[in-house]
Amino acid sequence: MFSVLRRSARARVDRAPLPEHIEAIRLGALKGDPLAQVQWGQALLDSDYMESDPAAAAGWFSIAAKAGFGPAENMLGRCHHFGRGYPKDLARAAVHYGRAAALGDEWGRYNLGILTLRGLGMPADRARAFALFSVAAANGHAKSMNILARFLEEGWETERDPAAALRWYRRSAEGGDYRGQHNYATALLEAGFAEEALGWWRRAVEDATSDILLAMERSLGRLGAAGDVVLLGQVRRRLGKMGITAPYG
Repeated sequence: MFSVLRRSARARVDRAPLPEHIEAIRLGALKGDPLAQVQWGQALLDSDYMESDPAAAAGWFSIAAKAGFGPAENMLGRCHHFGRGYPKDLARAAVHYGRAAALGDEWGRYNLGILTLRGLGMPADRARAFALFSVAAANGHAKSMNILARFLEEGWETERDPAAALRWYRRSAEGGDYRGQHNYATALLEAGFAEEALGWWRRAVEDATSDILLAMERSLGRLGAAGDVVLLGQVRRRLGKMGITAPYG
């Protein structure tokens, strides 16, 4: 497989020159650097500089995974999860996410936690999901911190602990997760700290998905003049670009 991928990588360069930083990644992949192989695979999946080639991407992830590189196992999991380079197979995705987690990759642990929580490719097991998110959060994974906070807020598989939930939402927000930023902002607003809440929503708005944007729009709309009309307009423009015509006024 490696010889085929080498020829594929060289052929791509023959078609059009790559930006310097992408070319450096490609050369590193050809030299056998597992991190560069994963980065090159990611470029082959989604890049502004070349056509997407999921099959080739999956090949590079496989090579890096054979070297025992956890992030490569996580990316193989995503390929199976979303049907990119392989047929969609959630059970197989879970296998690769589990291998990534065993190698210490927190994205793999988080992704396995999502499948486990939702019962995708396996029976749902909220207790196991709680354990996975707890470990990933303790190891600094911001998205896992947000979900752990939800477990603590709702009392899922643990005692309800609103104070601990708030601390984890804050850590998630500070770690850059837009969901954590939104949830922390919501908690701040409920506690009467509107200006601090607005600050976190301003950080979240660029990366937020439609569900979070809709929730932000509702909260900002209720604030009225006490809120931030510029931010509200930004949220609505992003929703409009997504083709969402929510019943906001």
